[in-house]
Amino acid sequence: MQRIRLRYTKRGRLRFTSHRDFQRAFERALRRAEVPMAYSAGFTPHPKVSYANAAPTGTGSEAEYLEIALTEARDPQKLRELLDESLPTGLDIVDAVEARTSGLADRLTASVWEMRLAGVDPAEADRAVAAFNAADTVEVQRLMKNGVRTFDARSAVVHLETQNPQADRPTDQPCAILRLVVRHVTPAVRPDDVLSGLRAVADLAPPVPAGVTRLAQGLFDEETGVVTDPLAPDREAVEALSTADVTAAAKTPA
Repeated sequence: MQRIRLRYTKRGRLRFTSHRDFQRAFERALRRAEVPMAYSAGFTPHPKVSYANAAPTGTGSEAEYLEIALTEARDPQKLRELLDESLPTGLDIVDAVEARTSGLADRLTASVWEMRLAGVDPAEADRAVAAFNAADTVEVQRLMKNGVRTFDARSAVVHLETQNPQADRPTDQPCAILRLVVRHVTPAVRPDDVLSGLRAVADLAPPVPAGVTRLAQGLFDEETGVVTDPLAPDREAVEALSTADVTAAAKTPA
């Protein structure tokens, strides 16, 4: 059995697809691409697909991950191209690597998010961010399955800052851009929880819903403060194996 790990995106209007919508679209793509999937046992076999930490519905993402199990070996890049062609534009398969290490989910410990706050003056956003960062705790509420829950949105936020809004602003209307790094904790602290926290500490209330995009997801490096690529260990393992094969072949007598 071969395992392939994929990174995919949710862009444009497709950010409004739910995780279940994506699952259905992806399983159709597997059939169209004639991928030799491994299936679970039982009365209702399902393709062996493992999804990891999907972004909330309504948010865009450049860094969603999943793993599939195959019954026959395939070239990861050719498989990526076939699957990408079989999915609608916006749900794009942008990276693929053969799984050579364990624990992909364990390497998804933090996310980098961008929030575009249309109609918010950048100076006002600066003041709100400063108040949020200065707080020891910022309690917010969210409706969950078991009712309304109150939790701290501050402790999970490693980094929160404003970005230059002039770089790619499409109109002359004010627009604040926030960049944040959030640890994956329980309960999960989402970008909308951080917005609730900004409202609580600084009365920051965007006039329209924020445009939210996950830019990266991976292991948080405590020393550098960077969220690292979770597929890098697999790429390194594949390269090391290829190098070992070349070396062994060179040493084999003709």
